[in-house]
Amino acid sequence: MALTRTDLEHPAWLTAASTVAGYLVILAVLTVALFVVPWLVFGAL
Repeated sequence: MALTRTDLEHPAWLTAASTVAGYLVILAVLTVALFVVPWLVFGAL
């Protein structure tokens, strides 16, 4: 059974993609907050 374009247009796919994108954004923000910001602060001292 192959996936067709109509199968991928279901709202559940948009929800899944948005969830993954949201988690990636949160992960990126936390990485910057926990690693980049302290590195910049201690580098400036």
